[in-house]
Amino acid sequence: MNPQAKLIFTISLILGTTITISSNHWIMAWAGLEINTLAILPMISKSHHPRSIEAATKYFLTQAAASALVLFSSMTNAWHTGQWDITQLSHPTSSLILTSAIAMKLGLVPFHFWFPEVLQGSPLLTGLLLSTIMKLPPMTLLYMTSPSLNPTLLTFLAILSAAIGGWMGLNQTQIRKIMAFSSISHLGWMAIIIVYNPKLTLLNFYLYTMMTATVFLTLNSIKVHKLSTLMTAWTKIPSLNAMLLLTLLSLAGLPPLTGFLPKWLIIQELTKQEMIPAATLMALLSLLSLFFYLRLAYCTTITLPAHTTNHMKQWRTGKPTNFLIAVLATMSIVLLPISPMILTII
Repeated sequence: MNPQAKLIFTISLILGTTITISSNHWIMAWAGLEINTLAILPMISKSHHPRSIEAATKYFLTQAAASALVLFSSMTNAWHTGQWDITQLSHPTSSLILTSAIAMKLGLVPFHFWFPEVLQGSPLLTGLLLSTIMKLPPMTLLYMTSPSLNPTLLTFLAILSAAIGGWMGLNQTQIRKIMAFSSISHLGWMAIIIVYNPKLTLLNFYLYTMMTATVFLTLNSIKVHKLSTLMTAWTKIPSLNAMLLLTLLSLAGLPPLTGFLPKWLIIQELTKQEMIPAATLMALLSLLSLFFYLRLAYCTTITLPAHTTNHMKQWRTGKPTNFLIAVLATMSIVLLPISPMILTII
């Protein structure tokens, strides 16, 4: 892609995200979402492969429908209350329509079908943007409207997302699809707590973004797209593969690592709200995700192929690991001991 074009699209992405995050008026928030959608489309379809074009088309249609629903919800609310302020979403029908629209934007179950397909058709770095930065504006809208949202509906969507995200990821061999289903199950954890403790949702989102960025940047560095090539990639940069193993286990939420922090706090908060069945169900459903993370981790650190056919070992690249990957990987692994300090900040 032309560097000037890439610069324009990147600036538009930052601009659209900033407009949505900082706006109080529904029309401004909607305009920011539209700028974001239009800026990411050329990045998805830049390889001109039929799969990329299909991914861009699916993404455009889904996001256009979701944006129309956001606009419809805000207009209904303005019609009944005379308010265009985002925080004044008091009409129950508007709140239901908005929840559906944001679920469609984020890829929550049952509006998740587009997300794995779009991620599979995108390059790794665009996939990173779709999984992290593109979810920030809708998440901000959920955060701002959280007092008006329906807790029962969100709990139902969250449990479904955790179940489908874990279950559908079990049989995948393409790493981008596995990361898409991982994203869906993490969104379930964020959605279940947003009504009760919105700051906890944001903390979960930030930590998820950090760990996902580490995984995508590492995969981009070793040029791996599927499990079969991941098995023989350990010879390229062995130290990076070891860090990838720990980051994947952190994403799974295993205790001494950073990823355990949000799950622990969310289960604690749900227990305080006397939602013990929901907390138990979420904890059990996270075992599904744990299985495919362990599968990924096993493939990452395997030193011999699982079958007897000869594999060509890949050359070890002499280049040093990117500084950004090193910082993100360290933070994705060791933040749990300083969790009291993190909690005082939020």
